[in-house]
Amino acid sequence: MEFRDLKSQYQKYKYEIDSAIQEVLDNANFIGGIDVKLLEKRLAEYVGVKYCITCANGTEAMTLVMMAWDIKERDAVFIPDFTFFSTGEIVSFRGATPVFVDVKRETYNIDTYKLEKAIMKTIEEGKLTPRAIIPVDLFGLPADHYEIARIANKYNLLVLEDGAQGFGGRIHGRMACSFGDAATTSFFPAKPLGCYGDGGAIFTNSDDLAKLISSIKVHGKGSNKYDNVRIGINSRLDTIQAAILNVKLTAFMEHELNDVNVVYKLYNENLCNIVEIPVIPEGYYSSFAQYTIKLKNKEQRDGLQAKLKEYDIPSMIYYVKPMHKQGAFLGIEINEKDLEVSSKLCETVLSLPMHPYMTEAEIMYISNIIIKYIKN
Repeated sequence: MEFRDLKSQYQKYKYEIDSAIQEVLDNANFIGGIDVKLLEKRLAEYVGVKYCITCANGTEAMTLVMMAWDIKERDAVFIPDFTFFSTGEIVSFRGATPVFVDVKRETYNIDTYKLEKAIMKTIEEGKLTPRAIIPVDLFGLPADHYEIARIANKYNLLVLEDGAQGFGGRIHGRMACSFGDAATTSFFPAKPLGCYGDGGAIFTNSDDLAKLISSIKVHGKGSNKYDNVRIGINSRLDTIQAAILNVKLTAFMEHELNDVNVVYKLYNENLCNIVEIPVIPEGYYSSFAQYTIKLKNKEQRDGLQAKLKEYDIPSMIYYVKPMHKQGAFLGIEINEKDLEVSSKLCETVLSLPMHPYMTEAEIMYISNIIIKYIKN
């Protein structure tokens, strides 16, 4: 059994993917080919924004935005404590300070009440200048973006939506990656829309930001790549990956996003009275990068993972430790009491196999093992 079954997906679209790759090979247009431009156009239209700029990976997508916004030393950037390391890493990479904010237990996303408290505290202390918020659309569920926007406007902060896991999600019809001043996503293979390597993208409605990022991502180019008007980096999505993503984007829109939500509903029907299942607020729609349950404590969670392994069922713990306990961030002052939810989640969450190609029989098989384990 696969945790995220990319093999079945490939077999279903083998002809289309192979043909797309072969066309790139035949044309020998490996960097910046027409497939890249087509993909950027389609992604922007799907999300509902003016610009999509592709790049090498999701981490560099966020780094490019930080560079364009000139995030620097003594700046404070507010991020959820319960998320993948890169969201904080790209802040420290610029010399700025990530301020960790606890998340809501039900949704796993940043707690907006605690966010505003953290901003106010940072202002009162006067050591750092609040500059930006990076809410994460964790496990496919968009963060509380409308409330985050209200807070950002109140304190004059920029917002970067980290949609690495959220692509395809939405709030009252508005798509993930369309919120904030800019948004990013990742095309890591296991993401809701993944390529066969690394890739990422930035989304924005800002003409100036799109122009600046397009320059920075190619060595700070001006009129051409040999006219360098600023210090930049080399961060491009190659044409083969774009060709693959164009095939997979069609599948994602036609059925995969819907199919993964069918899997979610079947899991819920089986497990709703057994463990704590994912909570999707009214008006929200998740792309389910992961299906994550909560157990009573670490002992029960670890025991269930071991039991599933006995039956060759893969599972994952996202995340084994919160951001504030990562060794790279140990020098940052924090109050453990302010981050209790994140710490507790790291001891109780478990993500189950989740992808559009799961069968009802597989879901029942996994669910029955969980039910038997919990009841015993």
